Amino acid sequence: MKTPRGVWFAAFASVALLLLALGATLRPLALPEKHTAASVLNTVEVGFAQDMTAHHQQALLMTQRLDPQAAPTVRRVAEQLADTQRVEIGMMLGWLRLADASPLSSRPMAWMTDAAAAHRHSAHEPDAPMPGMASTAELDALAAARGRDAEILFLQLMIHHHQGGIAMAAAADRELAGGPVKEAARSMVQSQGQEVGVMSLLLTQLGGELPPR
Repeated sequence: MKTPRGVWFAAFASVALLLLALGATLRPLALPEKHTAASVLNTVEVGFAQDMTAHHQQALLMTQRLDPQAAPTVRRVAEQLADTQRVEIGMMLGWLRLADASPLSSRPMAWMTDAAAAHRHSAHEPDAPMPGMASTAELDALAAARGRDAEILFLQLMIHHHQGGIAMAAAADRELAGGPVKEAARSMVQSQGQEVGVMSLLLTQLGGELPPR
């Protein structure tokens, strides 16, 4: 008695499917696969995002401490700065979350001092203070200042703050070969440079000067 050709084909197909399923089940046991997760951000990118987030957060604090009755032009600049800084903080915190990294650095500015030391082929330097950050006394003075004094002090502190942020962003731009963090750092250099120009003009119009630090 001959078995119909279709029955043989169906039986063969069933066996083949069974062997494929069995092979897929046993493959991890017979040939263990190595999965190496690619790093989302490198050390410089993580350090820059952490430190620049902290830097931006102080800028927001400074805008909040500006006299509510300050001149409309100064208030408008403060509001625009705050809007930009909030957007960038959200962007950087998003990067850190994707990288499963803490939003706070255990070694602030280490990424920048390590890179500088590597360029000089020297030993690692102690962690440097974050450039441009206002002291507690300066923040308290800003909160207490009123009128023209508040406007001048705000512009002085924010110009110094931006200059420090530009230095940080320029360092990240130099160290990174490419990617969104490098692009954001380069954009910050440009945008904060323009903002420093606007604030410097306002400071001159108010009769204030930028004290050395």
